Amino acid sequence: MERASRPEACVLGLGSPARRLIEIVGSKWALLCLYALDDGPVRFNALERRLVGVTQKMLSETLRKLERAGLVERHVFAEIPPRVEYQLTPLGMSLKPITASICAWSQQHAGKLVLDV
Repeated sequence: MERASRPEACVLGLGSPARRLIEIVGSKWALLCLYALDDGPVRFNALERRLVGVTQKMLSETLRKLERAGLVERHVFAEIPPRVEYQLTPLGMSLKPITASICAWSQQHAGKLVLDV
């Protein structure tokens, strides 16, 4: 049976924008970070509390990856002790409908999902 007509390069090609995006936000913590930041700036410790189960190391790595991708901004305030806040960039904000859709879809289909994979 022949596949429906669609541009395979859109996702499957090594250099495709969709594939690069999936590599950036495809991890569990990346999507959860984006969702946790969609209400505005959040301090690192507050973000860590929101993301139950994340380690400091994993959160730091995830935030750095999202920052390098241009989806998250880091603001350091010259205070003692130093205060650091993270927030979505305008590019990161443009992903809000996607993260909201994933959340809504998961709520709608929660009973059908096999979650212990």
